Amino acid sequence: MTPNAGKHSDQGADGFSDDERAAMRQRAAELKVEASRGRGNKAAAAELDVLSKIAEMADSDRAVAERVHAIVTTHAPELAPKLWYGQPAYARKGKVVCFFRSGHADKERYSTLGFTAEANFDDDSGLWPTSYAVTELTEEARRAITALVRKAVS
Repeated sequence: MTPNAGKHSDQGADGFSDDERAAMRQRAAELKVEASRGRGNKAAAAELDVLSKIAEMADSDRAVAERVHAIVTTHAPELAPKLWYGQPAYARKGKVVCFFRSGHADKERYSTLGFTAEANFDDDSGLWPTSYAVTELTEEARRAITALVRKAVS
């Protein structure tokens, strides 16, 4: 097998694609901004960052992201909105529990609602999903997301 076998054509010598390197730069900038904020302004400024990011999204992603934001902040008020790799996320004690990824920004046909290892999903089966494709928020999808968010913070 050649050294570059299996590599995507947009990957550099370091093995990261241009999009992955851009996401890492975005996350480094987010951490720098977080560190520069005073305690009193941090939570409000972080939520404003999330709302600004949502407002920049393509119409279809924005509509879904706004609803996801409303569900998370209503049903899991202990989670704090923040940017994570340039996308909306919700954290407990600084650790991201769930996040929304714009399909348009990721060049995918759907957006993603994901959960990290901080989410309380472990069960006896040893198998549980950690991300969900979201194309629209029907009433059924809204109920499912509400249940997932509640379980994640239980």
